[in-house]
Amino acid sequence: MRAIRLHEIAPIDSSPLRLCDVPAPQPAAGEVRVKVHCCAVCRTDLHVIEGDLPRQKLPVIPGHQIVGVVDQLGPGCQRLDIGQRVGIAWLRHTCGTCEHCCAGRENLCEAARFTGYHADGGYAEYAVVPEDYAYQIPDAFDDVQAAPLLCAGIIGYRALRRSQLPDGGRLAIYGFGSSAHVVLQIARRRGCEVYVVTRGERHREHARQMGAAWVGEQAEDLPVKVDSAIIFAPAGALVPPALAALKKGGTLALAGIHMTPIPQMDYQKHVFYERDIHSVTANTRADGRELLAEAARAGVQPHTTTYPLADANRALQDLKHDRIRGTGVLVIDEHE
Repeated sequence: MRAIRLHEIAPIDSSPLRLCDVPAPQPAAGEVRVKVHCCAVCRTDLHVIEGDLPRQKLPVIPGHQIVGVVDQLGPGCQRLDIGQRVGIAWLRHTCGTCEHCCAGRENLCEAARFTGYHADGGYAEYAVVPEDYAYQIPDAFDDVQAAPLLCAGIIGYRALRRSQLPDGGRLAIYGFGSSAHVVLQIARRRGCEVYVVTRGERHREHARQMGAAWVGEQAEDLPVKVDSAIIFAPAGALVPPALAALKKGGTLALAGIHMTPIPQMDYQKHVFYERDIHSVTANTRADGRELLAEAARAGVQPHTTTYPLADANRALQDLKHDRIRGTGVLVIDEHE
């Protein structure tokens, strides 16, 4: 099969991903094989490729927002059927027995394993996943629309939960990429006002078009105090002004898997009055199921830009340099 592989950690601008012919994976017991239709690109892929996350499997096929159809069942599979459309996301294994798993917080499992990081992902014609970690895709979304929901959507949804946004409240979003544009739609459907801080004019215009109550470039310019905030940009420097913009008792969620250092803060200005900071670590499978269901009910429409599989380097370069409106999606074309 054709696949995009990373052999060595390197800056994405050096085009380190290589198109290769490799054997198609075979499903083990309890696994299904998926014929991949498309796979969205994600900032976490950049963190894997550029070494911001600790090195794991190399070479590795990146990609963890995968949509396709089941074409093989491993021994013991009972939940899914051949031909069924499914999605594969970042979380692909947990132990099921530790204190976190037993408490419904499997995202904190010490034995967690992730797609496109510990195991090969979806920048390829086929991918395998444990059956219990595949998601059924609502009919409301076509393949390309569904792909961004499998990480950008899921992580945005968990970040929204962690921000404790009240219905009808005010939410500030810092950084306006894949996750943020899904969260904005869900928050507005819940009757909330959304205020967006983002540095790129293209992203600011996108947020305005999607109904943000206010859009600006500088965090310090936010015109109101907000109930909740989410930082999607991997910039620790945003934490102090985001906290300062919270109402008393407000909550800030940090949605990234990687963030630059957070500057020293003033306790009275930034933390006092019971302001909370909640980080976000991966997701549970329940998060994924709930996000897909709410996104379908809310009529969420992910904005996408498609690329052929062979252009994975270009797609990720565009992502890094904020040239994508919405989410980049690699499309597998059998006739390439």
